[in-house]
Amino acid sequence: MSAAPAYSEDKGGSAGPGEPEYGHDPASGGIFSSDYKRHDDLKEMLDTNKDSLKLEAMKRIVAMIARGKNASDLFPAVVKNVACKNIEVKKLVYVYLVRYAEEQQDLALLSISTFQRGLKDPNQLIRASALRVLSSIRVPIIVPIMMLAIKEAASDMSPYVRKTAAHAIPKLYSLDPDQKDQLIEVIEKLLADKTTLVAGSVVMAFEEVCPERIDLIHKNYRKLCNLLIDVEEWGQVVIISMLTRYARTQFLSPTQNESLLEENPEKAFYGSEEDEAKGPGSEEAAASALPARKPYVMDPDHRLLLRNTKPLLQSRSAAVVMAVAQLYFHLAPKAEVGVIAKALVRLLRSHSEVQYVVLQNVATMSIKRRGMFEPYLKSFYIRSTDPTQIKVLKLEVLTNLANETNIPTVLREFQTYIRSMDKDFVAATIQAIGRCATSIGRVRDTCLNGLVQLLSNRDELVVAESVVVIKKLLQMQPAQHGEIIKHLAKLTDNIQVPMARASILWLIGEYCEHVPKIAPDVLRKMAKSFTAEEDIVKLQVINLAAKLYLTNSKQTKLLTQYVLSLAKYDQNYDIRDRARFTRQLIVPSEQGGALSRHAKKLFLAPKPAPVLESSFKDRDHFQLGSLSHLLNAKATGYQELPDWPEEAPDPSVRNVEVPEWTKCSNREKRKEKEKPFYSDSEGESGPTESADSDPESESESDSKSSSESGSGESSSESEEEDQEEDEEKGRSSESEQSEEEGEKSKTKKRKKAQTKGQGEGSSSEEGSGSSSGSSESEGSSETEEEQAEPASWRKKTPPSSRSAPAAQEVSLLDLEDFAPPSVQPVSPPAAVSTSLAADLEGLTLTDSPLVPSLLSPASSVGRQELLHRVAGEGLAVDYAFSRQPFPGDPHMVSLLIHFSNSSETPVKGLHVGTPKLPAGISIQEFPEIESLAPGESATAVMGINFCDSTQAANFQLCTQTRQFYVSIQPPVGELMAPVFMSENEFKKEQGKLTGMNEITEKLTLPDACRSDHAVVQKVTATANLGRVPCGTSDEYRFAGRTLTSGSLVLLTLVARPPGPAQLTVNSEKMVIGTMLVKDVVQALTQ
Repeated sequence: MSAAPAYSEDKGGSAGPGEPEYGHDPASGGIFSSDYKRHDDLKEMLDTNKDSLKLEAMKRIVAMIARGKNASDLFPAVVKNVACKNIEVKKLVYVYLVRYAEEQQDLALLSISTFQRGLKDPNQLIRASALRVLSSIRVPIIVPIMMLAIKEAASDMSPYVRKTAAHAIPKLYSLDPDQKDQLIEVIEKLLADKTTLVAGSVVMAFEEVCPERIDLIHKNYRKLCNLLIDVEEWGQVVIISMLTRYARTQFLSPTQNESLLEENPEKAFYGSEEDEAKGPGSEEAAASALPARKPYVMDPDHRLLLRNTKPLLQSRSAAVVMAVAQLYFHLAPKAEVGVIAKALVRLLRSHSEVQYVVLQNVATMSIKRRGMFEPYLKSFYIRSTDPTQIKVLKLEVLTNLANETNIPTVLREFQTYIRSMDKDFVAATIQAIGRCATSIGRVRDTCLNGLVQLLSNRDELVVAESVVVIKKLLQMQPAQHGEIIKHLAKLTDNIQVPMARASILWLIGEYCEHVPKIAPDVLRKMAKSFTAEEDIVKLQVINLAAKLYLTNSKQTKLLTQYVLSLAKYDQNYDIRDRARFTRQLIVPSEQGGALSRHAKKLFLAPKPAPVLESSFKDRDHFQLGSLSHLLNAKATGYQELPDWPEEAPDPSVRNVEVPEWTKCSNREKRKEKEKPFYSDSEGESGPTESADSDPESESESDSKSSSESGSGESSSESEEEDQEEDEEKGRSSESEQSEEEGEKSKTKKRKKAQTKGQGEGSSSEEGSGSSSGSSESEGSSETEEEQAEPASWRKKTPPSSRSAPAAQEVSLLDLEDFAPPSVQPVSPPAAVSTSLAADLEGLTLTDSPLVPSLLSPASSVGRQELLHRVAGEGLAVDYAFSRQPFPGDPHMVSLLIHFSNSSETPVKGLHVGTPKLPAGISIQEFPEIESLAPGESATAVMGINFCDSTQAANFQLCTQTRQFYVSIQPPVGELMAPVFMSENEFKKEQGKLTGMNEITEKLTLPDACRSDHAVVQKVTATANLGRVPCGTSDEYRFAGRTLTSGSLVLLTLVARPPGPAQLTVNSEKMVIGTMLVKDVVQALTQ
């Protein structure tokens, strides 16, 4: 006991009589003690009869294990205490044995009988710990004992013990796979367990042992869906992953027939008109054919899974949110996938490790479902504190989300990223600019100009990466960029990065006909330094020499022979082989083969431009959120995501039979009510109303909520849940509601007719109610048809009867959007005579005297045809851009719509149907024109917010009998309004918009366009800009702002007589600037 005082000094005093001396954990304090006496005090404490000392010793031993220290030499002393009666000591002994039972198997086997007694212990924690230790002893001899213990534990009263039994199943399976059949029986028994504690663990065991036995899940599918919300987080992840694969084998794809789904309501609508014309006999035939037309109805069990996983998007666990996101991406209809975007963006505020995984998955999703993440573009902007791998992934996402609308913002971000100190990140940014240029053709020139400016950067790596990207972009339009190739040729003296040098040489060789004077000189310089170059550069020098020999042999014959002679004796065998091959191919000889005659075709063949694609393009064949997806390689244990079945398997396999003894009259009634919700197969005599309507109603509400959240409107989830509950409860009253709604619409129609008879003083009311007018008329016509039809047919059409309230709800939610037109002091009447419209065109509501009508005349953009009279069955529609501020919303482009009726019958109820518009674009409809007599004309004013893009606004012009699909695509010059500023203000703003925000083009003005009046007239006719005063006579300046974002657009034309004129446009919106340059050049040179 000589070492004992050293241990007990820190304890503060020696031990009492009869007690051994002990000290602190030797792992932290006994650095200089000899190995043979290490842990002696702990062994003595374990050998005493006092439970308090044993407990203290076990706590220290477990603390050592937690710190990563090795405590295996204490195994004999600890295992003796497995039979201790103190429960606290016994728990800690089991914790220790779980850790070291696998290493010390022989000693653990001696205590098997104790573990078996522990399995019968009254304390559930002891029973579970004993099973855990038993399953940790990896000895094949005790497999029967383990099997017996697991079977008993699976029937234990305690859910905690049953959970431990589920954990033991994979351990036993890995020790002896022959036990699979017996283990499957245990798994089947545990899957029927109704406690949330067991669910996650048994599904994990199922995934490890028998993932192919999908039949075990059928009866437990609905139970797992309903328990999911209460299972612990890791159990939720496992269950969701398993249910994703299950759903892919049992349900039909919700996306395969979406186009048919969208067309179905219109077909039914037109069908009803035709039937009405034919007579009552055809209505019954149409009624019987309508259910057959339905291409896809979501299985209620499919909807159950989507509905029960949706609340988990608010989970605190990033893994659970990621699991639900992948489930929605793989299983949900396109209209509902958008709900996961907000949850995934929330995870980007987490640790960098979580961000990395989330961004990997977002990068894959954003390729197929770009619109889902577009509203959250700014969330992917890069912070200076982000690690490089996070920056690169955010760049990937930004590049995937780039489109013609947001590309100016994205490129402006990229412009700031290039100044970063992180060189890998800068290189990735330049590659991203190249990808944007290839995917969006309109900004290709802008990106190319920006990359050429980077060639003068001080940092060689930036220049080198720019050269590589420029090389790829030039391959798309080499003939237009001879100057850039010359500029790159001059850089060969300075750039030392091998890849960049090789790219320049390849470009000069490939397009040597564009630089016939420079190419031989570059070859001369490269021949001098050939021996000192890198291998990749040497190969390109040989290629350059061969191409020049074939196109310009007089100047380069000797140089080529010199280069090939040097390469012949190079150390690298690739270069030696290339030199020999090239010499035989291009230099004619007596033994020359047939190939030498085709040398030009081989070397100078046109090569396709490279396609710059995302590295995440083909990753979606791996299940999102899996390790295989993260690594882009199949990991061990990965299970493939199955393909959707072509025909849905029988849904009745998921029906659970209720035992006879539990049935009573009340339960029987309740069961009858619930049955149709769970499966369609039970209503074999005919499709019940609830089975058909329920999934549709739920999908409608879900898609409605997802579209609202996708467009940026906040909608509380409690309201959505209430809607779903109401739809579930109110199935029986749907037919009554539809009849009531029909009566309401009839009374509205009568009131409308009365107000019509009284006078036309309420034009503003009609204008505000025009959005719901079409739905009312449809609803009334449908209710009249319903009265003529049998009751059974009326019951089978809940969607049509629900169309009217849906439209009313939308208009109520969007009251703010419709409010301005109804409150405006001067509202245009529904129908204005053509002469009056012509008089009103010149009037404006602004007080400013600086609005010169000469600079932006309404007649500058003539009328354009919207609907030809032949296609419109006598109705001809033209439109013109009025260039006046739209009264309801200053962000909208104001259009004059001119209607003329050349048919013999009056056109009634002329209005705009519900438009299906791209994101960001909105329409303010003109008030409904109630009647247009034959030979009459009318003019109406409508507003369209094009969101600073030239995307077409597609909408429907509807009459009482027909719908015409029309489209308005604005010229870029109509997306702006004139701005008046001084010359100094113009120069100041122009100085802020340089670099990528400046587009310059040279042009030759014809003689007819040399006068001031002609230039100003042509520019203002092309673009709605205001002229800025200028001191010099041969310079013209114009300024404007885009209507939606208010971004400045500055246009300068310098027309000095001797040389060509130069047109410069400065704008934050680079796409608008590029398009405006092309339009103005075209106008001035015609």
